[in-house]
Amino acid sequence: MKHCIVVLGAGYSGAIAAGRLAARLYRDEVSVTLVNGEADFVERVRMHEVATGRDLKLRSFEQMYAGTGVVLKIAKVTGVDVDCKTVTLDSEELEYDTLVYALGSGWNSQGVPGAAEHAYEIASRPGALRLRERLASLTAGQTVTVVGGGLTGVEFVTELAESRPDLDVALAVRGELGDWLSPKGRRHLRKVVDRLGITVHENTAVTRVDADQVIAADGGTIPAAVTVWTAGFAVNPIVQATSLEATDTGRIVVDATMRSVSHPDVYAVGDAAYAMGSKNKPLRMSCASGQPMAWQAADSIAARLTGGKLPHAPLFYFNQCISLGRKNGLIQYVTTDDRAVNATLTGRVAAVYKEFICRGAAWSVENPMVGMPTRRRHVIRQAALLASVD
Repeated sequence: MKHCIVVLGAGYSGAIAAGRLAARLYRDEVSVTLVNGEADFVERVRMHEVATGRDLKLRSFEQMYAGTGVVLKIAKVTGVDVDCKTVTLDSEELEYDTLVYALGSGWNSQGVPGAAEHAYEIASRPGALRLRERLASLTAGQTVTVVGGGLTGVEFVTELAESRPDLDVALAVRGELGDWLSPKGRRHLRKVVDRLGITVHENTAVTRVDADQVIAADGGTIPAAVTVWTAGFAVNPIVQATSLEATDTGRIVVDATMRSVSHPDVYAVGDAAYAMGSKNKPLRMSCASGQPMAWQAADSIAARLTGGKLPHAPLFYFNQCISLGRKNGLIQYVTTDDRAVNATLTGRVAAVYKEFICRGAAWSVENPMVGMPTRRRHVIRQAALLASVD
């Protein structure tokens, strides 16, 4: 019987893991099934562009995995039973020998009253398209307030201000603008924000969202014909209904090979995984983390199934790539554990650099079999091998 690998989620990490597994293992020994709720790949790092009017190239999973042996199922995952080793979909139930959990994350209202009812999100394509439609209906002088000063908030607010200079665009941040950046990085960000005419409300914790304004902790109000919520992400709640060892926020705790510390036949990658990087610091939820996690997981599964050598490539950061509209950007160089150093690349060159990174990430997903080493023939050991403790 074939060893059944099921991959849940086809974002950057899940899609790459499925393709890499198919490239490294033989179809007569292993089946790889990829489950995803949508039929084509979503470039999540570009949702701020979609929301402001850009149309992206559609990348069909059917075309992407044609000839690879990956079985594609377009369905919603409704449950996972890691004790019975089954996955429940909205249309059927799947059994697995090895599970790769990559369901990722969505927007997080942080429990703020009114956020779910009145704010828009750009963590998903449907959310970005709803916001796009709403923004198109706004007239000159109306206010759009973005809540959250992290990477997503900064990229969206600058994209919007550049593409719609007729709007009054504001940004509310809990601390100081760009406080995670180096002094050079903060200066450049401030320069761009000022040039685009963005009003920044620093040290402003939003405690309520109304239909036409947001309320700050100090009682102050900020007008908002549209509120865009970018204050963090939350993982899919399915994990919390399982016996997997997870963090309080529902991220699956994994070892250096992306293997669950509680269930050896489960691997987790991307935002759903709680993995340690350089200097024993948790990897942040991001595309930059998800792709190498996918490579690590796929190579680890292949090694365990074939008796090969486990990968021990360290996972670390090099830079943070931030778009500031279509013509400007900021590349913030960081230490291996993601702390900013006082070295940056800015301006048009940085924008081109960021675009190159985004295209490269999408290309890696779209071409999962390219660049893989020649597969060696191995007979898979007993299924018990995968469940053994190293």
